[in-house]
Amino acid sequence: MERLQKLISMAGVASRRAAEELIVQGRVEVNGETIRALGTKADPTTDTIKVDGRRLKFDRRPRYILLNKPKNIVTTRKDPEGRRTVIDLLKGVREYVYPVGRLDYDSEGLLLLTSDGDLAAQLTHPRHAVERVYDAVVVGVPEEDALEKLRRGIFLDGTRTSSAQLRRVGSIGKGRQELSRITVILLEGRNRQIRRMFASIGHPVKKLMRMRMGPVKLGDLPPGHWRDLTVAEVAKLKSAVGSTTAAKEATSARETTEAKPRRG
Repeated sequence: MERLQKLISMAGVASRRAAEELIVQGRVEVNGETIRALGTKADPTTDTIKVDGRRLKFDRRPRYILLNKPKNIVTTRKDPEGRRTVIDLLKGVREYVYPVGRLDYDSEGLLLLTSDGDLAAQLTHPRHAVERVYDAVVVGVPEEDALEKLRRGIFLDGTRTSSAQLRRVGSIGKGRQELSRITVILLEGRNRQIRRMFASIGHPVKKLMRMRMGPVKLGDLPPGHWRDLTVAEVAKLKSAVGSTTAAKEATSARETTEAKPRRG
């Protein structure tokens, strides 16, 4: 017997956190009965479990996808405003995959999507401290003491951000039009965190691109294209969050040994 939110995640429908919302909203049934209690357990071998009327299947292999998200794309499966989402870019992907964390509407770069709810939850949980590396272009030239303030952490929404690594890479233009390129490494992913950090020191972000998440790099994948992660990449991701079954699970996953980009 397992908790419903774990089973929903195992079936590749949603992350555990999102599965809890499905349960509370009354969208989950077990043997014809609507379930709203989060502690409910079920047996996938004997019970009929449905989400939105569709029966869950537990024999699917997980899918792991790397997308180079362009600007002006929403990092959700659906958007109530009718804007294009990252799912619209995944032509040919039939599995129910969902984004691992968020990437702002006006940001771009590396985004992972998967049907592996356990791994998604681990990668986004602060205790695993998975590095996120960004290339930020900001207005002006921040003073070193201002950058040091961001490195130590600032208060956002009433709590201090974790320590960050910032390295000045170079500058673009001169005078009033001068911009600075800065590499930013975070161990957390709060809402619009980098933009809010630089805004707090008077240097708003003009462009933001995520280049790496944990051991997985964006590389030269063109904007709007995606590819399946390799077996080695999945194993490294699971190792990064302390999974003891990384190698075994990675070899059974639907992955390629060569990275083949595809256009959305």
